[in-house]
Amino acid sequence: MLSYQHAYHAGNLADVHKHALLAWMLDYMVQKPKALSYLETHAGRAVYDLSGPEAAKTGEAAQGIALAQGWFAADHPYARALAKTRADHGAQAYPGSPLIALNTLRFEDEVTLAELHPAEAEALRAALPGVTVSQTDGFAMALSRCPPDPRRGLLLCDPSWEVKTDYDDVPEFLRKLHRRWPVGVLALWYPVLTDARHRPMLRALHRQFPDAVSHTVSFPPARPGHGMVGSGLFVVNPPFGFVDEANALSRLFARVAPQT
Repeated sequence: MLSYQHAYHAGNLADVHKHALLAWMLDYMVQKPKALSYLETHAGRAVYDLSGPEAAKTGEAAQGIALAQGWFAADHPYARALAKTRADHGAQAYPGSPLIALNTLRFEDEVTLAELHPAEAEALRAALPGVTVSQTDGFAMALSRCPPDPRRGLLLCDPSWEVKTDYDDVPEFLRKLHRRWPVGVLALWYPVLTDARHRPMLRALHRQFPDAVSHTVSFPPARPGHGMVGSGLFVVNPPFGFVDEANALSRLFARVAPQT
């Protein structure tokens, strides 16, 4: 969706959820001395300025990472990625998922990113020189590149969800992807909205992948009338210990969970 720009939403509580688990999974995977592949279907840009007009307009970062940055110990992979980004780009910088990945992965690991929006793809290339960035449909890129080399690895699928057919199309996309790359860790982020439009998709995904893990957290809307009230991550082939880490994150999110 070419109208979507994540700068308005960077650093919100959904990012905290998604990026904390992404950083943990990659950190776990790089502990083994075997190279891996990292692919991302909707990469956005690598660095966001939380002092910029986009973040100020929505206030989502102020209700997100500004509140949550104290939740994580300094040695947590997410906290390390935040600290490195701020050291490199300034105190108000926030890393997108491509930069979190690059800050965690090793020289021998392969990184392939897709971003369809021209301005976002240009910013991504400028921030990450030498990284393969395809300005193309991320779903098509993933299917064309899988299985990757090395075969061990992780794919993050993080659409804007502004194309409403994504909810119907994603289960079939993951089915095809898993068929081509059965050993890959496939991580799908999805928003939890007040109209619960994710639920039929999630039921279809669990029918296809009964051993996968879906982790959700709840939080108040960032502003009155905002429809996102939670964040979900559906993971096929989750790394060992993922459920424990996700449960620990749930306890942190309980600090901001809506009171019922």
